[in-house]
Amino acid sequence: MDAALTRFLETYQRLDKHNLASLGDIYAKGVLFEDPAHRLQGLAALQGYFASLYENVSAVQFAYAAPWLHGEKAQVQWTMTLTHPRLAGGRPVAVEGVSLLRFAGSGKVEHHRDYFDLGAMLYEQLPLLGPVVKAVKRRLAS
Repeated sequence: MDAALTRFLETYQRLDKHNLASLGDIYAKGVLFEDPAHRLQGLAALQGYFASLYENVSAVQFAYAAPWLHGEKAQVQWTMTLTHPRLAGGRPVAVEGVSLLRFAGSGKVEHHRDYFDLGAMLYEQLPLLGPVVKAVKRRLAS
């Protein structure tokens, strides 16, 4: 299973809009994928989701910290640095998150759950909404 986790991490490092078919190398056909904004069932739905995500992305890079594997379950802490022309004026945006993975006997991921701050990734980076979201966060923190 160590090889499956390594293959998963390496695939995400190379992933872009031109090689989304490689998701089939790491995900089971019936994969369940969840993040703060979506819940998708099946490899075709996941590939469609990633196609829309990567359509206008200029660059995306992952830095991994403290991945661990126990049996068929894995956890990966990551920082994603994303560059999109409509976010943060086209400057790179770094977002920290955690992925929980469950592998099938085939070595492919059958359940993937991401945890990250959707506001930090998206809402805070929009020209009109960003300052409002940041102000609300500061107010809640005080």
